[in-house]
Amino acid sequence: MSILAPESDERVKDLQFTEETMSVDLMDGRTITVPLAWYPRLLHAGIDQRNHWEKSGGGYGIHWPEIDEDLSTEGLLRGIPAAKSQKITS
Repeated sequence: MSILAPESDERVKDLQFTEETMSVDLMDGRTITVPLAWYPRLLHAGIDQRNHWEKSGGGYGIHWPEIDEDLSTEGLLRGIPAAKSQKITS
């Protein structure tokens, strides 16, 4: 008997925000939820700015053009917050 392990696909499918978190749905069915406090640009952005995102890096990244923020699914999966010196632009 052989058991097939599901293939991982870490590309971004969709994302949602609450007041305190961002949840990224991956193509393989997993969801990564992180606190917005880890990403000051997103935390301080308006809802329209947060919702204006695009896939980047072949689907392995997320880019917010209005706030110049870029995140990767690899970084999200590793639990890596933004650098403490990240500047907030309005």
